[in-house]
Amino acid sequence: MNNFDYEYYHEKKTHVKEDFPYNTYLCSIPLDFTRINTHWHEEVELIIIKKGCGKVSVALKQYTVKEGDIILVLPGQLHSINQLDENIMEYENILFKPQLLYGIGHDFCTSNYLRPIFEDKFTFDAHINPELEYYNKLYSYIDDIDTLRSQPVFGYELGIKGDLFSFFTILFFHHIDANTPKSINKHAIKLKEILHFISGAYNQPLTPKDAADAVGFSTSHFMKIFKQHMDCTFTEYLNDYRLSIAETLLTSTDKSILDISYEIGFTNLSYFNRLFKRKYGISPREYRKSFY
Repeated sequence: MNNFDYEYYHEKKTHVKEDFPYNTYLCSIPLDFTRINTHWHEEVELIIIKKGCGKVSVALKQYTVKEGDIILVLPGQLHSINQLDENIMEYENILFKPQLLYGIGHDFCTSNYLRPIFEDKFTFDAHINPELEYYNKLYSYIDDIDTLRSQPVFGYELGIKGDLFSFFTILFFHHIDANTPKSINKHAIKLKEILHFISGAYNQPLTPKDAADAVGFSTSHFMKIFKQHMDCTFTEYLNDYRLSIAETLLTSTDKSILDISYEIGFTNLSYFNRLFKRKYGISPREYRKSFY
């Protein structure tokens, strides 16, 4: 694993506090980010579409989402968020560690219901839409969580925890098929291997053949699978990965732009500058100055 510990594909940024591992925040595509590239993390994530429409991918399945939709992302699932044409999408993220709801010791509900849900053992659709009969009940718990977060009072954590229990109880009763074995997504496993490979070798000259060889695919098959599930080519993803690391280095170190360019795998400074400006709208030098 690369020592830089950015790990774009496996997000290790702490989203929640240790004493109460839960958080809520609002985002907008493309105002905050042009896209959230494919990644995974150890928290459960609820994506609630507040306004507009966009595209969300979960476990390599693509969803077109609109206002009111809820997307459930389990720990370890590959997921991404993208703009749909020129539309703006505002959405809320609710993130929490599964341990927030787990009982201590041998807890029946944890063993029989919660762990199998969060460990992806049951079959269900990640997309929860307003047309579902039980949707209003589910959304009422989201509304209550939002109220508790916006006007926190002593003990509000109890309310949030209770709402999450109720939310997943309704899901278990109506949305989850506990009797159908969950099939293994082999492509998702391979993509995780590919992203792991990129994280350890992004600063070296890499070709699609290098990545294909790393996971035992032919180059043509690899390029097809990557484009199909990542919604971009291998080279586009690699460059975007490198640029994201450059963004962090520009604001957290005093290394020269030339040194940063070489460190992240670009051997041509003008090419690096051109790609950076295309993504962020300003040059690396201007980007650094904007933070000081």
